[in-house]
Amino acid sequence: MAMTRALTTADLVLSSPPVSRFPLLERLAPFAAAGFHGISIQPGDVWALEAQGMSAAEIAGRIADAGLVITEMDCTACWMEHQTRTEQAGGLTAFLRQLTPEPIIATAARVGAQSVSAIDLSVEPASLDEAAEGFARLCTMAADHGLKAQIEFLPVGGIRSLGEALRVVEAAGCGNGGITLDAWHFFRSGSTLEELAEVLGERIHAVQLCDAPAHASADLGSELMTARLLPGEGELDVIGLVCTLDAIGCTAPAGVEVFNTRQDTMPLAEIARDWARSTHSLLATARTAA
Repeated sequence: MAMTRALTTADLVLSSPPVSRFPLLERLAPFAAAGFHGISIQPGDVWALEAQGMSAAEIAGRIADAGLVITEMDCTACWMEHQTRTEQAGGLTAFLRQLTPEPIIATAARVGAQSVSAIDLSVEPASLDEAAEGFARLCTMAADHGLKAQIEFLPVGGIRSLGEALRVVEAAGCGNGGITLDAWHFFRSGSTLEELAEVLGERIHAVQLCDAPAHASADLGSELMTARLLPGEGELDVIGLVCTLDAIGCTAPAGVEVFNTRQDTMPLAEIARDWARSTHSLLATARTAA
């Protein structure tokens, strides 16, 4: 099995959901060749291979042999009681209720992931107390396996902004709890760089970069899943975001997550090269400016 090194802020991480039409093992070589050193994967990626007879150790070995670190298992979506009794966005209620902490954390541990993410797509938000209780339980379960846990806030969900996510993390009071900071979610939620500048860098467990036009689409949910742009291709202040993350001491590598329908017919190697080229260019610009 190949040895993997600790990732730095200069490293790129493939956030797998936008390329999930390609089986997990097919993603490894093209993204490794493009210069990625980490990958976030989904539980279904692992379960599909296990159903075919591949062991978790074999799956982890194939990923490590490609020179990739599994940074994150994405995601648990039913981690508080509120999510079991309320509708979730996009007609996904039944599916999302299956994504409970126990199987997700167990899967993350089997393949050697470093963390597990949590989302809330509830149409109506839970109370702070209920969200904090659920997240504390998730963090405790993750810690039992040596994992971190992080909330990915979404402007179309029940935890919609950096501030809302921070309040849940702080109320939960768990040392392994933190936040996934996705550039699209950050700017479209109205979160600000001034708010981010007050956050402890160690609270940001994962970063996901992309871009978008300055003005949001009338259909925010559609833009979220079909019309994000490559880092540096749009008009969001992604450079300012990177500079602020550096300034607060965030050590998370640079994840890339670009949902765009123009990629639907592109070869995987071309997608990987586009993501790497644009993100390396943006990071270089941001860090030269700083």
